[in-house]
Amino acid sequence: VVRRRLLQRYEHQPFISCLAGFYSCRWKRYQRQRTEPGKCCCKMRECLFFTLLVVAFCFSLVFLYMWCEGKNDYNNFDWYNYGNTGFWFLWSLVILIVAAIFFTYISLLVVLAMCLLAEGQQLYLHWSHKIGTFLVLGFSIACLFALTVLWGEHWKTVHLSFQITAPYLHIGAIAIMVLLSWPVALHAIRADKKVIQVIIIGPYLAILLFLFLIPLGMYSPCIRETGTLGPKPALIGHRGEPMLAPENTEMSFQKTIEHGGDGLETDVTISYDGVPFLMHDSTLKRTTNIKEMYPNDTAKNAAFFSWDTLEKLNAGTWFLKDKPFSFMGSLSKADQNQAMNQSIYKLSNFLRLADSHNKFVIFDLYRPPEKHPYRNLWITRTLEVIVNESRIRPHLVLWLNNNMRSFVQSVAPGFQHTIGNKAPVQDLLKNNIVKLNLVYTEMSSEDIRKYAESNITTNLYVVNEPWLFSLAWCCGAHSVTTNAVHLLKNISQPLFLMTPQQYNIMWILTDLISALLISLIFAL
Repeated sequence: VVRRRLLQRYEHQPFISCLAGFYSCRWKRYQRQRTEPGKCCCKMRECLFFTLLVVAFCFSLVFLYMWCEGKNDYNNFDWYNYGNTGFWFLWSLVILIVAAIFFTYISLLVVLAMCLLAEGQQLYLHWSHKIGTFLVLGFSIACLFALTVLWGEHWKTVHLSFQITAPYLHIGAIAIMVLLSWPVALHAIRADKKVIQVIIIGPYLAILLFLFLIPLGMYSPCIRETGTLGPKPALIGHRGEPMLAPENTEMSFQKTIEHGGDGLETDVTISYDGVPFLMHDSTLKRTTNIKEMYPNDTAKNAAFFSWDTLEKLNAGTWFLKDKPFSFMGSLSKADQNQAMNQSIYKLSNFLRLADSHNKFVIFDLYRPPEKHPYRNLWITRTLEVIVNESRIRPHLVLWLNNNMRSFVQSVAPGFQHTIGNKAPVQDLLKNNIVKLNLVYTEMSSEDIRKYAESNITTNLYVVNEPWLFSLAWCCGAHSVTTNAVHLLKNISQPLFLMTPQQYNIMWILTDLISALLISLIFAL
């Protein structure tokens, strides 16, 4: 026995030593044990930890996928946190980095475990990795729970993403099953009882059969016959080009025009003395230097300031300081200087800019708070600016506000009336609605087609990611509101576009090749 142990100690197995060393911190040969034929791969306690490891891998994979697909809404997530914490920080990017690190770590442990099983070694997870596994599992579950409670709409984004990624996730899942076939076959062959072999092989083959057949239930509007794709959706700059310039400023809208945007979107508030101006937030704290100029008024509603006070504020320095988007890139020196000198933009100037470049406009009009002199005159005052002061051509205005719509139609019959929710076609036609402005999570190719048949077009907001823009294009959307006109303008056709014949070939070849490889592995 002593001699055998000495021989084992000096028997060099560098590959297994590395596997066991990283997984179990057992670098010496005599510290390891092989799995005896017909025996379990490890003790009961280690079986539980291996199961926990797999569960942690699954949860971390789900969360990482969910968070990566949520990149389109990172700015909304950070803005939500700003509203609760009072300071701006790129929490979305931090969570992405942490999730990627945790997933990489847990994936390496799973790979090490599978390799050890394939080599017939007993598993023993080191205590530090056990703590790490609990940490990854806890982080993933906590994040998924928090997102479900606070940001439940994001699951709709994940569901939409499957319409794009499902064919490729299918290939990835099949590839994983091929890799798992080796340890499964090895332990099935070593099992000395038929029941054990059935327990090992049965679930594996059931999952494999499910993956082989799952494409039968897949749907993607981007899998379509040649020649059936509609025109590229028009691009509307969401508050201009907020990745390249401070939002809702003249520079931001000029950047949209420079990059070929078809329309401009903004938010309108009315000052205390009746001047409509562009501002998204209810306060001036985030996007101006109000804290330096009037430190006692940072929490004051923006509508309670006079225009004389508003036009003195700087609306650009915050953009260079806070960098509101995770992947916004760097600005040239000239753009930085221009951004630093931006001020709050008047609605009348915004409309003149749009009219001079033949760009249509759409905006959210905020009703002033109580005790504001224009609280009951907000629609009338805004119409005065549009019709009498700016003199923008009426067909360029997409009127979104639903208050006093019949009055607006009588005063400005040339506006393109738009509504922010789905409704029966008959009701829309009765109210002279020509466009729907929908959040992208309500995207439906069937609904878009139904409305289009009645000459009602659909705009989706806010669409920033190429995959989401591609899906909107395939669904037949006529336009999208986006923070990334400069990126989406370069997309010449939808990503992942393929014909049903091409997809069937990809599906069948994947299943045949994987079935052949798995059969060879089991045969050997």
